[in-house]
Amino acid sequence: MTGLDAFDAQLIALFADEPRIGVLEASRRLGVARGTVQARLDKLAQREVITGWGPALAPGAIGYPVTAFLTLEIRQGAGHESVAAHLAKIPEVLEAHTIIGAGDMWARVVARSNSDLQRVIDNVLDMSGIVRSSTVITLAEQVPYRVLPLAQAAADA
Repeated sequence: MTGLDAFDAQLIALFADEPRIGVLEASRRLGVARGTVQARLDKLAQREVITGWGPALAPGAIGYPVTAFLTLEIRQGAGHESVAAHLAKIPEVLEAHTIIGAGDMWARVVARSNSDLQRVIDNVLDMSGIVRSSTVITLAEQVPYRVLPLAQAAADA
């Protein structure tokens, strides 16, 4: 089963709004047994619908207010896996995706300042498998990363 039902969506929304609520309090608020909440959370985690319980960090609040998106061109034969392994070693690389279109891989990076962004880009490009990159610097976040509307839409489908 890949979909979500209405209870899954309620449960996910509750824990997203109040991640430290606990299973017992969630069961009280949702009007179901504690075991029901725990079993459903376990199933959602097993299906990798819920992928983590750690705190969500704001890079700007910990000294990295600049966000940029890099489009990387990868040398033929270099392999996406080796480039991904290289990127995973750079703390300022928040995520990377293989893409279709202009470029071969996309990476979201953060930096301490615009000038520090050059250091991050230099670290990214410090691999023979990457031919070049183009960079777009964000001005403002208009819609933050979110999945709750998607969970609700999946439950409603």
